[in-house]
Amino acid sequence: MERCVIPASLLCPRLCRASGRLWRWWRHARARRSALLAGLCFVYLLFAVLQVSPSPAAGKPGVGTGTFVPLRPGNAGQNTHEPPAPTRSNVVYITLRSKRHKPAVIRATLKPKQRKKRGARNLVARDTQARGDKGTHVQDAWPPKRTNYNSNSSIDTDPWTQVIQRGLALYRAGQRVQEDATDHRYANSGSSSIRIYSQKPPPWLSQEDMAHMRLLAGSRVRTLEQVQPEGSQAVLLFRGEVQGTPDPSDPSQCSRGGCGVIRSPVDMSEVFAFHLDRVLGLNRSLPTVSRRFRALDGQLCPVMLWDPTVSPVSAQLTWSSYQTFLKHRCWQRGTPKPEWGCTSIHHHEWSKVALFDFLLQIHQRLDRNCCGFRPLPEDSCVVLGYHGECGDVDVELSSIVHRRHDPHHLVFINNKGFFDRDEGNLDFRLLEGIKELPDVAVGVLRSQRLREKLLQSLFLDQLYWDSQGGRQGIEKLIDVIERRARVLLRYINAHGITVIPMNT
Repeated sequence: MERCVIPASLLCPRLCRASGRLWRWWRHARARRSALLAGLCFVYLLFAVLQVSPSPAAGKPGVGTGTFVPLRPGNAGQNTHEPPAPTRSNVVYITLRSKRHKPAVIRATLKPKQRKKRGARNLVARDTQARGDKGTHVQDAWPPKRTNYNSNSSIDTDPWTQVIQRGLALYRAGQRVQEDATDHRYANSGSSSIRIYSQKPPPWLSQEDMAHMRLLAGSRVRTLEQVQPEGSQAVLLFRGEVQGTPDPSDPSQCSRGGCGVIRSPVDMSEVFAFHLDRVLGLNRSLPTVSRRFRALDGQLCPVMLWDPTVSPVSAQLTWSSYQTFLKHRCWQRGTPKPEWGCTSIHHHEWSKVALFDFLLQIHQRLDRNCCGFRPLPEDSCVVLGYHGECGDVDVELSSIVHRRHDPHHLVFINNKGFFDRDEGNLDFRLLEGIKELPDVAVGVLRSQRLREKLLQSLFLDQLYWDSQGGRQGIEKLIDVIERRARVLLRYINAHGITVIPMNT
């Protein structure tokens, strides 16, 4: 079968004639330029229409899976119907704070790398120095304690005691060391390590507290000496430079807050204790800051305000007499009866010191023989044999002091806390006999703002903040206090402890 071929001119003569006319038109130069411009305009209009027209999923958040919607830097958090830009430069990355793990076991407030193994003899001396038992350390002897104890020879070989002797020798020989300020960063600058970036201090710190902290941390050291209070062992005291008292030997200088007691470097937790006392609203501790002394080998030491009006309570206090005071609620309902044997301390003061000591696990004040928990073998109460006397001897209380012009209120001194005891080995003996607790302090524990306030308060002392490893180290210490606070709140509910105002 043969294929039939039909010419195109026969099928569509009009098409052929139109093609000829179009070719003749295209050959004209002006016509070609007009067609090119018309084509570019058509393409531009088509692209603009596609950009303006909404997509099928517009206005329906969550349509589709695996879609990433970037946030524009200027409109983060605002509702907008603009399509996501195709570039990566306008993407805001939001990182969530990771969950903090449980802190490692902390031995006092010393970093593990700073603790060195010592022999048994030096270990007893250091632990006695750190824990302040029975007047064996000169720093813990203020104010006087009521136990006569002859310090053994190992205390004389303690490194800190040797540092003190060298520092005092410099002053006694007339070779005065220029103690311009707390650290070389603040030397000759007229400032101190107490930092504050707002017009007002935190509300729990008074203007008087801030003034004392600045004097202790930044005043020039005029003299360094050992002072022997009546009936007690010597304490290491420095006299600062206070405006208006050019004579360093002026007795009024210490009464104006220009003198400080230098404690051992292992007692750095006293700085934490001072801020905790103010945050809880107890206001019973003396201002304490961190400071370096070049005459003492440049070691960072806690410095506590020297208050010459502080004196021990007149009566001899034992555990049994203390429980009797709690039973009779001395001074809560007026003048106590003579047969009760009450001291001048108001009943509410015992509740405050019990709460404070429990959070920091300070056993030296109410449980000096470590009768309420399992002490470590190297603890001084075990080494010196006091722990075995819990069942037979009426344990004597220590560091129970007040001001002579304010005999009803306690003053918290020797506030070295311990952060290495877990919840299974807390000293609940400190809470024995306590039926009421202050509402302000318990309110802070219940408010979930303890961490926030402690961070804000401890940040003021830059040297202490840095010595604990910055915020990360401070957070670990606060973790321990928060866990103990939860234990205390459960104890309050389980034992029916009454929470009442204690403004006296």
